[in-house]
Amino acid sequence: MSMIAVFFGRLFIAVIFVVSGVNKLIHANDTSAMISAAGLPGGLAIPTGLFELIAGICLALGIATRLWSILLAGFVLLTILFFHREFTDPVQAMAAMKNLAIAGGLLCLFGYGHTRWSYDALRARRRDELAAHRAEAHATDAELRAARAEGRAEAVGTPAVVEKRPFWRR
Repeated sequence: MSMIAVFFGRLFIAVIFVVSGVNKLIHANDTSAMISAAGLPGGLAIPTGLFELIAGICLALGIATRLWSILLAGFVLLTILFFHREFTDPVQAMAAMKNLAIAGGLLCLFGYGHTRWSYDALRARRRDELAAHRAEAHATDAELRAARAEGRAEAVGTPAVVEKRPFWRR
């Protein structure tokens, strides 16, 4: 049940950034004006929108979840410092609290980001299967070498393979 909760939590957080990134890209001039009003370079509108969009899509698919979640947590905390620092204003204070909650959710994703239904988990399973297959092949190979060294390779049921060595090593 907890995997389902983490999966939907990851999707819900991702939706925030996908929608925000698309809005920033569609309304680039307004975003640029808002960023300039905060004392930052207005040219950050497009890169910020692309960052949010790409990060949100990667979170939704579970691609590099830990990396994107920690980057987005830092991004969200920086938005509190640059855009929602008027804590006496109730609207700004609520926006800061909302961003703080989103950062908390992202930090939870950082901790539990490798869930069953993600690309990261799929890659980890494939890596583990490959490692198990290699270990099994290595063990079988070691068994055959030991049997050949004892001169009972035929008893194991496998044909003995004779290595061809160069004449100077014979």
